[in-house]
Amino acid sequence: MSTGTREREEAAEEAAEAPEAVAPAQASPEPEPETQTQTEPEPAEAGAADPRGWPDLPGDTALTIRVPEANPLVRAGFPAHVTVLYPFLNASRFTSTTHADLTDLFAAHPAFTLTFDEFRRYPGVLYLAPTPETPVSALTRSLTDRWPEALPYRGIFIPPLAPHLTLANDEGPDTCEAAYDTLQSRLAPSLPLTSHVDTVHLIVTDGPGKGWRDLKTYRLGTGRVSRPRETYGGPNRP
Repeated sequence: MSTGTREREEAAEEAAEAPEAVAPAQASPEPEPETQTQTEPEPAEAGAADPRGWPDLPGDTALTIRVPEANPLVRAGFPAHVTVLYPFLNASRFTSTTHADLTDLFAAHPAFTLTFDEFRRYPGVLYLAPTPETPVSALTRSLTDRWPEALPYRGIFIPPLAPHLTLANDEGPDTCEAAYDTLQSRLAPSLPLTSHVDTVHLIVTDGPGKGWRDLKTYRLGTGRVSRPRETYGGPNRP
């Protein structure tokens, strides 16, 4: 056998024993990113609400202004009121210092008069808008400056709800705009209403469906500084 033939046979044997070349794996195509629609938070006027904010929690407190003049107009299951701050601190956090601070805070704000002469609506809600709303907003602002953890409506309304007096809320947020037309027409002759405000009420609930009860009443505009030595209602209790 010639040398050339021998070399060709050896080369063929080596090629047969060599492992087959593996083609590089094709890289999987990158998945197309999902298109996400950014939605703007609903304004308070549209009644944007996160259902996680409700129901009321045991020990929730609120600070409210009562408007007895409007009670005959209210079709909701509670007395006529304008909320200053809901929720406030949990009742378990209240001490004599808390009550003294509230007494001083409200004493520094003068009494005022509210007029209700305009119907407005959130989705599912018919309400009266107070005029002026500035004194109520000033109370809310003073409270949240002192207790920043007390977010109005747990922070779920963007922007925060304006002061309001709820008349009816039984139609649900998906109801049509005209749902309260008949009721509004029936109540309209009762307006305007005027109410003098010189007190703010602290109320508490034991939880969903338990209603609300009074804890304490604070007077506006007294200028009196109160620093009780004893814990009001016992240690850490309202």
